[in-house]
Amino acid sequence: MVNKELISKMKKGSYLINTARGALTDPQAVADAVNSGHIAYGGDVWPFQPAPKDMPWRTMHNPYGKDYGNAMTIHVSGTSLDAQARYAKGVKDILGEYFNKTYNYPCKDIICLNGEFVTKSYGQHNK
Repeated sequence: MVNKELISKMKKGSYLINTARGALTDPQAVADAVNSGHIAYGGDVWPFQPAPKDMPWRTMHNPYGKDYGNAMTIHVSGTSLDAQARYAKGVKDILGEYFNKTYNYPCKDIICLNGEFVTKSYGQHNK
């Protein structure tokens, strides 16, 4: 976890950009480091969605000026226009199978079926 102790070991003026999925940073520690100028830029996804109104990242600023500070986003990994088109087609195919009562779901469109992982990317770990 990226917490106060780990941030203190970073060089002053470092950029912190979390590209992982999931909450890996301590939001208050990141805000404190940006506000103090220890981190010049903090980029992350909201650890809670929707982000609460009192989320410290909403108001953090640093002393370096308007070109530095923070960036936050919801989890949008893989949402290129091509990916969105694939998602839409997959949802359409799944709903078509469901409403036609054929239940012939393509493995590429689902994660679990009958309590088992269908896609290798989710089912590679031991149970």
